[in-house]
Amino acid sequence: MKDRNSSDLSHHILPNSATMVGVCIMVISIVKSMPPGLANYLIDKALAIDSLLFMVSALLSFSSIRLEQCTERLERWAEMLFLLGLFSMTLITVIFSFEIV
Repeated sequence: MKDRNSSDLSHHILPNSATMVGVCIMVISIVKSMPPGLANYLIDKALAIDSLLFMVSALLSFSSIRLEQCTERLERWAEMLFLLGLFSMTLITVIFSFEIV
């Protein structure tokens, strides 16, 4: 049986992961409307991978809410992927904002 704090975490990860998928899609569509170049290509691919991280995080979070077995493990993976997605999105932003690539 899940404790209350564990359940609350999944309820926060799910909507925020879904929102971040939308953010990635929006930025990808903006980048696609710009003139082609290496930086735009790299931003596009990096954010596509990032959106997959957020999507898997959302699916694991949803599964953790719906299933009664392995919920803590699913929630832990959802949390780790969500944090990895946030970290990678921040890294992508810094790299391209400061024109490191």
